[in-house]
Amino acid sequence: MVTLLEILLSGFALVLLVPVMVLFVEVLFAMPRSTEAAVQEAEHRRLTVVMPAHNEASIIASTLRSLLLHLTNSDRLVVVADNCSDQTAAIAAAEGAEVIVRTDLNRRGKAYAVDFAVRHLEPDPPDIVMVIDADCEVATGSIERLAGLCARTARPVQALYLMHAGKNAGLKMRIAEFALTVRNQIRPTGLHRLGLPCQLMGTGMAFPWSCISLVRIANGSMAEDYKLGIDLARAGTTPLFCPEALVTSHFPASTEGALGQRTRWEHGHLALLVNDAPRLFLHSLARLNVRSIALALDLCVPPLALLTLQVVSIWSASILFYAFTTARIPLGMATIAAVLLALSVLLSWGRYGRRIISLGNLALVILYILWKIPLYARFLVARQRVWLRTRRDDER
Repeated sequence: MVTLLEILLSGFALVLLVPVMVLFVEVLFAMPRSTEAAVQEAEHRRLTVVMPAHNEASIIASTLRSLLLHLTNSDRLVVVADNCSDQTAAIAAAEGAEVIVRTDLNRRGKAYAVDFAVRHLEPDPPDIVMVIDADCEVATGSIERLAGLCARTARPVQALYLMHAGKNAGLKMRIAEFALTVRNQIRPTGLHRLGLPCQLMGTGMAFPWSCISLVRIANGSMAEDYKLGIDLARAGTTPLFCPEALVTSHFPASTEGALGQRTRWEHGHLALLVNDAPRLFLHSLARLNVRSIALALDLCVPPLALLTLQVVSIWSASILFYAFTTARIPLGMATIAAVLLALSVLLSWGRYGRRIISLGNLALVILYILWKIPLYARFLVARQRVWLRTRRDDER
């Protein structure tokens, strides 16, 4: 006889199977090696690079000097000195950037800064707006690739954005780098090869003016990049992934900085997963929009550590339940989810993760998951709702 507990366990296992299967398909299609695509010539378009900057005096000069090497004389570089209390604006101006100053202590965050820049550009709008963070390095040719693809398709374009933990980073930072590689490289690559859109990643983003000028950028979300991608999808323009364009930055070395960064990202993602993903899915399903449906399903995949914690918990509960009742259905579904998740992680490590972490250290991922349990618990009882900038390693 089927019991209520068996139905509940089966339901939880079935719900978990959806994001696990989405992840597995994305990973599977990202496995084949591909040759780098050639840069396709495109007619010249007016380009403006927007750089949000909040108290970045220690790094912005070197970032601007590097970025200016990739721009032409007709391109604009606009730095938004956003609620700064240091010399960010003066340093950026001295390096040759066009600087605009925004002061609004009640509305903090990169989304507000980008929105401020877009409104500043309205009297003389460019064809393409590109967003690059103040702590990022742009690889040679990436600006041309992003602008060219954006111009040819008239759709938002996302570069490959990777973060590095550093040679002497500890286990937690190396696992975090691997998890972010899965999220920012492997999964978007799989979607790209399926001809499907990707999530926006906050930096290395290019937008046609016709798209960026019509959506609400200042959305107040902790995961403002994901939210902007959702709003663009609802407006009919889903973002494209451009793996040949590369933008990089570094994880903060301090535990405080790393935890603050992860909390902002993951609380924002989970809030969107709960509130926006179901609405986007139903909206897209009603219109039979395959691209937006794919974007909604991708958004439903929680952070890798949380997904692993959920699958292990349901699988363990199903084993225990089977031991007492011999109920096979919840155990079977939970086992399928566990196997597909394990294959996804192992395939990702074998193809992309060897340079980041050893297989032996990857087996210690349980320690990383335990470290993050309080982060997920705070989402339920004390969710972060206010944007807080990540503290730089050279700040005290």
